Amino acid sequence: MGNTIYGMLAMERGYQLDYSNRVTAMHDLLVRERKARTMVAVLRDYFRQPIDSLTLLNVGGSTGIIDNYLAGHFRSVVGVDIDAAAIEHAKKTYERDNLAFEIGDAMALRYPDNSFDVAVCSQVYEHVPDAGAMMKEIFRVLKPDGVCYFAANNRIMWKEPHYDLPLLSLVPRPLAHVYIRLAGKADYYHELHLSYWGLRRLVRSFKIHDYTGRIMRAPDKYAVEYMVRPGTAKARIAVFIAQYLYWLMPGYVWILQKMPEPVDCS
Repeated sequence: MGNTIYGMLAMERGYQLDYSNRVTAMHDLLVRERKARTMVAVLRDYFRQPIDSLTLLNVGGSTGIIDNYLAGHFRSVVGVDIDAAAIEHAKKTYERDNLAFEIGDAMALRYPDNSFDVAVCSQVYEHVPDAGAMMKEIFRVLKPDGVCYFAANNRIMWKEPHYDLPLLSLVPRPLAHVYIRLAGKADYYHELHLSYWGLRRLVRSFKIHDYTGRIMRAPDKYAVEYMVRPGTAKARIAVFIAQYLYWLMPGYVWILQKMPEPVDCS
């Protein structure tokens, strides 16, 4: 399946190369730093000890906003992205002794095995021609017992977040391309979302520590109160879905642990 997806989408991959120039959200300081605050809160909770001795790789970090924030909390941070313009912007904008930016392919990372304590893969999998190849690479470069902060949208969602179109992610691919063109949003629907079950298969090499429900129950603790205000009807509905209709959650936050004895990921 992974090879089939790669073959279908590889020739269309050019859209990734200037993604930051086309998507203004990649330059939104407030939104990107909010995401970074949640990453830090979740990772601190997971490790239950200071995280300033840990090395981190941000896969698909784009313009460097998240990487710069993370560098204030980790020993070292490397942001890698295939988008050369995004990396150039990051290098010009953010300078820290413990922060580096590199152009690179998530499906073929240049780093040696067992290089990083932590990886971040946040809202990236749907943009990659072969998400399975990316997750194998993340698994490879993590140290034993290292973890990946994995945030992912669910294919089963009312409105596709990249194009603001109802049910786009659920429409069969050929029709999705027509739908997105008729809506005047793009010429081709590049993103490939997975359902909850598809995401579980994607990360099957890792042990999952699920933070989705915890975040919904304690939005203040995990810095998402701007999305889910405690005590509101929206918060109560989110907690209910997380507990009883988990496969319908619009997105998930998982800590993926690389176990010392790896699971076969072929």
